[in-house]
Amino acid sequence: MHFLSPELEKYAADHSQDEPALLAALNRETHVKILQPRMLSGHFQGRVLSMISKLVRPKTILEIGTYTGYATLCLAEGLAENGIIHTIDIKEELQDFQRKYFDQSPWAWQIKQHLGSALEVIPQLDTTFDLVFIDADKENYINYFHLVVPLMNKGGVILSDNVLWSGKVLEPVKPNDKSTKVLLEYNELLKNDPRVETVLLPIRDGLTVSRVV
Repeated sequence: MHFLSPELEKYAADHSQDEPALLAALNRETHVKILQPRMLSGHFQGRVLSMISKLVRPKTILEIGTYTGYATLCLAEGLAENGIIHTIDIKEELQDFQRKYFDQSPWAWQIKQHLGSALEVIPQLDTTFDLVFIDADKENYINYFHLVVPLMNKGGVILSDNVLWSGKVLEPVKPNDKSTKVLLEYNELLKNDPRVETVLLPIRDGLTVSRVV
């Protein structure tokens, strides 16, 4: 589903900051070599993530779902001096691919990769967060949210990707479609949870910005 026409989407991208060369290379190689390249944040959403991170100026970032590391690098652009981004993914086969690009960036030593289930890894990190990006298995979004909210610093921001789910949030939910069911519940949770202030942006597949009060 296109929420804007392709022409308007291109116009928005063309009138936003250019995609950095390293990210353009990562984008190309992901599309050539990696399954499901649609999962990549891409140029426009990547610039949105970068801008939000630069506005927050986080000392500690948590990313749930690394994929090939595109969003990781976008978020790292806003890190405070000596800040750290913890990024978690369950796919071991992608770690070397991610690291190759991380090591070419100015934030190589600031990016900490974690392999495993985020529900198991996060409690072991022993830190709090200024910025969190949730972009992993949709069926655990509610679990991730409840896990990270108590770890957020006041005024911290939680970003949630794919919350419009290709428009499925407006369609009758099929009995076996657990992801859409959870996302519908998740969107209601973010709207009504008194711990956060939320705005849902119709960017790409839907990006929610939730500020911890």
